[in-house]
Amino acid sequence: MNPYWVMMGLILILTPIICWVFTLGRTETRTPFNRMASVIHEKRYYLHAMGYIVIIKWKAVTDSLNEPIKSSTGNWTKWIYSFEGDATLWIQQTFENVWLTEFLNFHYLFIYLFLIYITTVYYAYVGERDLTDKVALNYLLIYALAVPYYLFYNVEVTSSWIPGMDALLYHDGWYTVFYATHDPLDNAVPSLHVAIPFGIILLNWLHCKEKGIEMRKWVHWPYHMFVVVNTVLFIFTIAYLGIHWLVDIPLGMLIGGIGALFIHHLQPRLRNDHGPMFKGVTKAKVVNHTFWEGAATLVMLFLILSSVSYQEEMVDERVSFRLGGGDSTFEILDRIEYGESIETTIFNLDSTNELEFVVIWVDASVSAMNEGQIDWEVVSQLSEVHTVAPGESIVVTTDEPKLYHLIIMHNSAENVDDVIEVRVLNDYGDDVMWQAIALSLPSLWMTGFVIHRLKRLKVAGRSFIDSTPSHLWEEE
Repeated sequence: MNPYWVMMGLILILTPIICWVFTLGRTETRTPFNRMASVIHEKRYYLHAMGYIVIIKWKAVTDSLNEPIKSSTGNWTKWIYSFEGDATLWIQQTFENVWLTEFLNFHYLFIYLFLIYITTVYYAYVGERDLTDKVALNYLLIYALAVPYYLFYNVEVTSSWIPGMDALLYHDGWYTVFYATHDPLDNAVPSLHVAIPFGIILLNWLHCKEKGIEMRKWVHWPYHMFVVVNTVLFIFTIAYLGIHWLVDIPLGMLIGGIGALFIHHLQPRLRNDHGPMFKGVTKAKVVNHTFWEGAATLVMLFLILSSVSYQEEMVDERVSFRLGGGDSTFEILDRIEYGESIETTIFNLDSTNELEFVVIWVDASVSAMNEGQIDWEVVSQLSEVHTVAPGESIVVTTDEPKLYHLIIMHNSAENVDDVIEVRVLNDYGDDVMWQAIALSLPSLWMTGFVIHRLKRLKVAGRSFIDSTPSHLWEEE
């Protein structure tokens, strides 16, 4: 059974329970059942549901572009590993426990999805219109902010790079198919498991600060702390399970912070709290915004294109995976249409050890995935085993349509220190770089907007939390 739908079923069951628990003693804040439909209509909460549909589609489009452009965008994991080293391996080995692993696997998927959906429902249920808007936008826009970093700055998960580190989440039968078909596994930077809940925390703080409410006396303080505690647990989880690097944590907080500030300053305009949405907008202001925010967008776009150019020049030195002795990992091949094919070149960059690999349909791999390990003996019975000699390469072609495939690689050396570095280049036959750039532009503009907004607030002598539209500044 698909983990996603199991989790969504649990969310639907638990949502009313959580809303009830966090409103105990505050029954006056609850929306009566017979008023729910009219409230949804009056406050246009149906738009929030549409927003969730948009982001699901946005993610699907982003993931479809990730693999075809990877030959140009390259891999930045070596840079991260060069200064972070084996820190996350120490965390995993220090705390590893079967029961802890099972709990954190569940928490990583379920509580993450739960926080995304329940927070919007909770604030709507207790009559917090503005926060309902903001936390719904938080999911939509923070993912949008992360798009260019996922597409152009590929970083492999720690378990695909650090010898001896187990993929406690990805190499586990029930979860493997789900994650292989929903996560490219090279979108490690930044962590949305940090960015999105941190965005909720910051939005709560900005809301209270602007309204002069002391956080500890805020009526929703218990729910706020529920989010905080789970965010702290996410930070430990992503390091422990062999997913994210430690640097992903502050970078996730940075993305969450940019998103929260953008939403905090934009939402009053969207809700017409200070008059019509475009009140006070003049030609001079449009020119000013276009110049400064456009300039910021162009600077960031230049940096992206420069990094792509660098990676294309360094293709002969690129490393995609590192496998210690006895380690196995996999590369995901995206679904293709009828008549299409993927040509994959696998380079064994080691001078001593042989690399073994198989190409297999992802659903067929489940029997070989157990508790963070890939059982190579099982894998080798499921498909033809290919061997890449030291310093050599092999080209394989995949043409089965509508199916996700895995290239499962194995280092048969006995010593974990006998590390094989591997380069994998996939040719999907399509040039979709322009689509990736177009999909990234909203993120670059939002970042430019926040920078420009903070600058304008500082020049005007106003607090960075002030969400009042600029045309009212002179009237106050």
